[in-house]
Amino acid sequence: MQSLSVTATNSDGTSIDKAECVIDNDKGHWTATTPSFVMVHRSAEDLTVVCKKEGVLDGVLKAVSRAAGSMFGNIVFGGGIGAIIDHNKGNGYNYPDQLPVKMGKSVVVDRKDQDTAQRNAQQVSMQ
Repeated sequence: MQSLSVTATNSDGTSIDKAECVIDNDKGHWTATTPSFVMVHRSAEDLTVVCKKEGVLDGVLKAVSRAAGSMFGNIVFGGGIGAIIDHNKGNGYNYPDQLPVKMGKSVVVDRKDQDTAQRNAQQVSMQ
């Protein structure tokens, strides 16, 4: 399982409280009210988030699932058996930690972008 932050904003960036969100992948279906955290089952499949609030256009977000570093370690050191198990259970994948839904829009967030930003921040702090 992975804990994810779900938020919603208007086109001008102001926060929208109490938007009702439905979160889905092939492992399950969850609901959340913004802003909040939700625990989801990890999967190789992308995560879809649809948020609704009366008087506001719906917001749709797709969170891209990415293989975690443990998957590569399993392939190299475990002969692939561990990777197959993690793939089937979804344990070897991660979603972006934050799901920033923009009401009235459809957006994509990718774990790869989050990881790149974290590496860049670490490099700056080490200088």
